[in-house]
Amino acid sequence: MARSRSERFDDLVLDAVDRLRPQWGKQLSAVEFAVEDVPPLSELGDGPGLGPDPIPFGRADAASGQNPASIVIYRRPLEARSRDRETLGAMVHDTVVEQVATLLGVSPETVDPGYDDRR
Repeated sequence: MARSRSERFDDLVLDAVDRLRPQWGKQLSAVEFAVEDVPPLSELGDGPGLGPDPIPFGRADAASGQNPASIVIYRRPLEARSRDRETLGAMVHDTVVEQVATLLGVSPETVDPGYDDRR
């Protein structure tokens, strides 16, 4: 059965999370991962000082009250920036690493020592 583009993207996110679980499984056990097509308007930046890429690839939200910690990866901005499936997979992995690092308060290189090598 053919899988849709969004299902294949979900698989890339799950693969990226699974690659981090051996080292970070305990810290990630209560984190919810999700995929949304695009970031909400409230997350879009515009204007000077926001850098060349004001559209985020993901977001990390710490747990608060009854809401668990969550990481959301945005499909359309990543697909628009990738030239092929291999590049998309690497970009998804890097985005997951960056969001996990943000959530845990560590550097991306701490989460994945190979992170800086791909840049």
